[in-house]
Formats: sequence, structure tokens, C-alpha cells
Amino acid sequence: MNIGQASSASGVSAKMIRYYESIGLISPPLRTESNYRVYGADEVHTLRFVKRARTLGFSVEETATLLGLWQDKTRASAEVKDIATAHIGALETKITELQSMVKTLKHLAHCCSGDNRPNCPILDDLAGTPASKGH
Repeated sequence: MNIGQASSASGVSAKMIRYYESIGLISPPLRTESNYRVYGADEVHTLRFVKRARTLGFSVEETATLLGLWQDKTRASAEVKDIATAHIGALETKITELQSMVKTLKHLAHCCSGDNRPNCPILDDLAGTPASKGH
């Protein structure tokens, strides 16, 4: 199948397929005599693996490591679990940071009267200045 068909079958855009090939995340496929890429079921399966890993938030580097482990049938699952567990910790940290941002923004939005006056505690906070007092 060509790159468009591989894209449809895997859910990875043709642009991202080319990018993943250019950075060495996936091996370049065979090419026809006219230099068109030719993808088979194995390449599509690899693309689906990459898509799923990226959807779960793994970095390109982590995805490359996981892909190598997936392709190594002699691997120990402990290494895979360590990568996943570290990623869970990073996600939990990010969730905590996002929840803190939401709390702060809710407070600032509550403090803003949202009327026709120019003073705004949201902009004051962003500017790092004390809240305006009736200016």
C-alpha cells in the first residue's frame, strides 16, 4: 500500500509518517522503482503502535524505546513497566499543575467584575502587579 493508504490504515498522517521516518523512529519502507514508499501489514502495525504510544503521551524518545522493546522478543517486561510507571508519575505531576492553574484562574475570574471598567485582576495578576483598586 502507498503512504496514503498506510496513513488511513494506521491513523497516522502521511506528514507524521514521513517525519517519523526522517528522525529514525520507524524504518523507511521499501520503495518502488519510481521511488514510491510501499507499506505492508508490519509497517502499519508499527505505525499503530507509535500512534497509541503518542496518544498516551509518551515522548518520541520514550516511544522509540518502547518500540525497540516491543520488537525485542527477549526483553524483560520490567523495563517496559518502569517506563510506564515513570510516565504515570509525570502525568500525575502535570495533572496536579493543571489543577492548580484551574484553581488560580477560577479565583481570578471570580474576582473580575467583567464589566465596562478597565481594571481587571486577571490582567493585574498576569502583569505581576497588585490588583487595581478603582482606578
